[in-house]
Amino acid sequence: MTETTTHSTPWRDATATPQKRADSLIAAMTLREKTAQLFGIWVGASTEGGEVAPHQNEMNPPVDLDEVLPNGLGQLTRPFGTAPVDPALGALSLQRTQQRITAANRFGIPALVHEECLAGFAAWQATSYPVPLAWGATFNPELVRTMGAAIGTDMRSVGVHQGLAPVLDVVRDARWGRVEETIGEDPYLIGTLATAYIQGLESSGIIATLKHFVGYSASKAGRNLAPVSVGTRELADVLLPPFEMAVRESGVRSVMHAYTDLDGVPTAADASLLTGLLRDTWGFTGTVVADYFGIAFLKNLHGVAGSLGEAAAAALAAGVDVELPTVHAFGEHLIAEIEAGRLPVRLVDRALHRVLVQKIELGLLDEAWSAVPPALRNANLEDAASLEGSITLDSDANRALAARIAEQSIVLASNDGVLPLRTPGRIAVVGPNADNTQAFLGCYSFPAHVGGQHPEVPVGIELPTVAQALRAEFPDSAISVTAGCSVDGTSTEGFDDAVAAATDSDVVVAVLGDRAGLFGRGTSGEGCDAESLVLPGVQQQLLDLLIGTGKPVVLVLLTGRPYAVGSAVEDAAAIVQAFFPGEEGGPAVAGILSGRVNPSGRLPVSIPARPGAQPSTYLASRLAKASSVSNIDPAAAYPFGHGLSYTTFEWGELTLDGPAAIPVDGEATAGITVTNTGDRAGTELVQLYLHDPVASVVRPEQRLVGYARVPLEPGESARVAFTVPADVTSFTGRDGHRIVEPGDLELGFGASSGDIRLTATVSLTGETRPVDHTRRLHCGVKVTPAS
Repeated sequence: MTETTTHSTPWRDATATPQKRADSLIAAMTLREKTAQLFGIWVGASTEGGEVAPHQNEMNPPVDLDEVLPNGLGQLTRPFGTAPVDPALGALSLQRTQQRITAANRFGIPALVHEECLAGFAAWQATSYPVPLAWGATFNPELVRTMGAAIGTDMRSVGVHQGLAPVLDVVRDARWGRVEETIGEDPYLIGTLATAYIQGLESSGIIATLKHFVGYSASKAGRNLAPVSVGTRELADVLLPPFEMAVRESGVRSVMHAYTDLDGVPTAADASLLTGLLRDTWGFTGTVVADYFGIAFLKNLHGVAGSLGEAAAAALAAGVDVELPTVHAFGEHLIAEIEAGRLPVRLVDRALHRVLVQKIELGLLDEAWSAVPPALRNANLEDAASLEGSITLDSDANRALAARIAEQSIVLASNDGVLPLRTPGRIAVVGPNADNTQAFLGCYSFPAHVGGQHPEVPVGIELPTVAQALRAEFPDSAISVTAGCSVDGTSTEGFDDAVAAATDSDVVVAVLGDRAGLFGRGTSGEGCDAESLVLPGVQQQLLDLLIGTGKPVVLVLLTGRPYAVGSAVEDAAAIVQAFFPGEEGGPAVAGILSGRVNPSGRLPVSIPARPGAQPSTYLASRLAKASSVSNIDPAAAYPFGHGLSYTTFEWGELTLDGPAAIPVDGEATAGITVTNTGDRAGTELVQLYLHDPVASVVRPEQRLVGYARVPLEPGESARVAFTVPADVTSFTGRDGHRIVEPGDLELGFGASSGDIRLTATVSLTGETRPVDHTRRLHCGVKVTPAS
């Protein structure tokens, strides 16, 4: 260790504040040492094929590490998530890489390591959890928080520091391929579940990263990385609230800018967004990182920069601190801008200070810091062969947690009484996802995201299929399995065999849906957008034929987005919706079908009645509803929040505790009693919606402002009360400022956004009241046993 890295140096002094330590280090650094901390290096990423990021093949130039490392390195990009690597050998390789990095730069600063973790740690042999859309279907923040902590613990154990998740984009058009990565179509649901996930991830020591800030999901026609046209009100009242909640409540330490532009200003170059709103207003103090190659896109895609130097300057000035995934614009191009006097070095220092403070808070500049990942602390690092297979990233506890989330995420959309199945003699399991191990995984799971590029490597985790799980669930039934067709092919050659199997059965389980992939290699996922919401390929034709046999058809959808399923809404015996439920998805589906699991999932996105009535979400104004002046009815087949159970619930005794008129800075409390009137335990989801009959601007007919999962035994009752502060009724007024407006409001207790069962009218009195980012974001929720 050189003299500059001894304890006498101020930046090593653990008793000083991180801010002072960062300041002292910045003062000692050259310009190249400074800028080196502002970019990552993606070792091993393909420059010829196998894309896992937009434009990867054309924007991933070779990097000479011997030339780069003497100046230091800000980040290492995806050492576990670029190619299949045994976790222990990957951790050992990372340890040796960190030693090389610290030895090469004169301050001994290690790199911060980031990975994807959208549906679990995206590494070979790591647990593949349900996708975020499935989290949304659970309406269970506590469970999502537990998952976040488990994922973070696995990542930290092998030396990772930062996770690029969660996605807080609000679904605006279900044709968008990345719907599976979102939590749903409602800002409040997204905000609460994302905040819980972040809290879990951060509690394990991992830096969570909000993405994509902001507007990415509102692209025109649902096309990935397409133009966005949103008004200031949609931005403020729909797209921004999840990010605001997360920044205020979660402890998140990083934000990733979106690829898109808002009204002609790319978010990567938008100082009003990345600095004015995020930092100056909301008080965010962490780092802003670029979405992969997003800085260069200012030149190549957006056309707001004439060179990579101009792109680097624009992004840095706006508030982007770190270029990911690899050095491109923030290297020599950025240095040239500074040396030419076109960019002040203080902007480099501003970003560098944030980066170094984060590294100091992680302990990376402490004398006691070790390059050895926690999972290898007691291992013999000289014997690599003995390490292989010694680290488990898919533990029994992880799998049990994945199973709980999968079970709570599955939505029973319809049921004529055929479910739960009561040991049928013959079950025909039909469909391209009936015996498909990949049918449960989203595009950011390792097997789909990276594993598909390496077909010679085993998948690394157990993935029991629906057919296998049903055989285990119904050992006394005769079960036949027939694909019928592929997920997205046009061949109908398998139809005859499928119809024959259905005809020879007592019940048909039709397992249809998506195949996750990237950039057109799947039917769902990044760059896999849909022209319409009809089932991919010829699956709808197969479904119609199966229903035509006259046998009861249970439709099981394993998808990354909602699809219109035509006449099956009326003619299928039951419809079960599972949004890529992860590695335990097969047993979870089987448990729902058998009744071992009582379904409690609710739709985080509406299921459309027609494949072309898009874009349409439940957050619709009166004008967006069906009318006599249009021949298109955009109503959903199954609305947001919908889901059935195998027991029954009775709702009643709505009371308004207190006056029906409250001031514009007051609060009202309303409650109902829910009773399980069935013969088995179950969980009801009580949802509270706000309806504003008359407002100064157009408002959605219904808007979720609270929810409560209520588990009840047979005959048990509970009182569910929401205390609603006037702040949650606020919206953006005509002058662009958020207000609480006087007038009558309806608080609707609903089983879904389309099933409001009980309402209470509350009047807000007084003058219009301005509110800001300090307003209350939540209703109080209290669930107590009913007397």
